[in-house]
Amino acid sequence: MPTFVPRLNHLAEWKQDLVIAFGTWALGVLVYLTGMQVLLAGPDHTPLWIRLSELTVLCGLEMLRRKVPLALICALPVLAVDIALGPSLPILVVFTDFLYATTLYGTRRVSRLMIGVAAIGTLVAVCLALIFTPQWRTAILIAFAFLPFLVTPVWWAANVRQQRDIADTERANAVQLATIGELDRQAAVAGERSKMARDLHDVIAGHLSAIAIQSEAALSMATADPKLSRKVLESVRENSVSALDEMRAMIGLLRADTEIEATAPARLAELSKLVESARASGLVVELGAVPERSARLPAAVDLTAYRIAQEALTNAVKHAPGGRAVLDIRSDGGILTVEVRNDLQPDRPGDGGTGLGLLNMRERAAAVGGTLTAGPSGGRWLVRAELPLEGS
Repeated sequence: MPTFVPRLNHLAEWKQDLVIAFGTWALGVLVYLTGMQVLLAGPDHTPLWIRLSELTVLCGLEMLRRKVPLALICALPVLAVDIALGPSLPILVVFTDFLYATTLYGTRRVSRLMIGVAAIGTLVAVCLALIFTPQWRTAILIAFAFLPFLVTPVWWAANVRQQRDIADTERANAVQLATIGELDRQAAVAGERSKMARDLHDVIAGHLSAIAIQSEAALSMATADPKLSRKVLESVRENSVSALDEMRAMIGLLRADTEIEATAPARLAELSKLVESARASGLVVELGAVPERSARLPAAVDLTAYRIAQEALTNAVKHAPGGRAVLDIRSDGGILTVEVRNDLQPDRPGDGGTGLGLLNMRERAAAVGGTLTAGPSGGRWLVRAELPLEGS
C-alpha cells in the first residue's frame, strides 16, 4: 500500500482519474449491496438500480474532476436527486471528491471561494436542521454529522494546495539559486582568466621583450665593447631567470597536484633590477622619487605599481629605443602615484604590438580602486597611475 500512491502519481492525469473513479464506484457498490448506505432513520425504499445509476453517473463525472468548475456543477444535480430520494452515504462520499478537486485544481480565486462556501454551507446545514427537526439537540447532531462531507475535503485540499505552492516556490528558488551560482562561477572563471592573461602578458611582454632587445644589442656590440656586451648578456640572463621563476610560480598555482613553492610576486623593493634591465636595453632611465624601503604599502598596491612601471618601461624600450625615460613614484595624501615619462619617436614604424599593455595597466589600476591615464604630454609620452593606499 505505501508504494501504491507514488505509482499512482507517475500515471497520466486521465489514468489517475480513471483509477479514482473506478475505485470509488467499486466501494459504493459494495456499500449499497451491504445496505450500509442509510444515513437517516428508517429503511431505504429507493430501488437499488436507481442508487447504482446515481453512483455510476457521479463516478463517471469524476473523469472531469480536474475541469473546474464544470465537474462540480455537473455533480450538483446528481446530489440533489439523491438528497430528494433520501441521502445515501456513497453519493455524499463521492461528492466530497468534487469539493476536494475544485479546491485543489481551481484558481486561487476559486479556492478561496470554496473555503467561503464551506463556511456558509455549515451555517446553512445547522439552520435547516433546526428548522426541520423538532428537537434542537437532534438537529445539531444531524448538522455536525454532515460537516465532514463539506468542511473536511475543502480544508484538506486547501492544505495540500498550500504545501504544493510552497514546494513550487522552493523549487523555483532552488533553480534561481543554481542559475545565480552558475553565473557567479562563470564570472569568477572569467575574472581568473583575465587576471592570468594580465600576469602572462607582464611576464612575456616585460621579461621576454627585454631579452629580445638586449640580445639584439649584445649582437651588435659583440666586437665593440666586450665589457658592455657582457653586462647586457648578464641582464639577459637575469631577465630569463626572472621570467622562468614567475612562469614556474604561476604554473605551480594552477596545478593543484604539484607541491611547487610559489615565489613571492615582484614588489617595488626590486625596482632597481627593473631599471637596470631597461638601461641594459639601451634606454636612459632617470629614477626620480621612490618610496622608502621601510614604507609599508598594501600588497596589492605594491604589486600593481611594480607591474605598471614594468609595462611602461617595456613600452618605452620598444617604442623609443635609445631614448630617455623618467620614473617617478611618490606617496602623498593616501595616494600612490606612478609616473613614467619617455621621449616620443613619431617617425618610428609600428612593431606589430597587440595593444594589450595599456589595457592591462588600466585593469590593474581599476582592480585596486585606482585610475590610469596615458598619452602625449609636453612633447613626451606620459603614463600616470593613481592608486589609493586606504582600503586596498
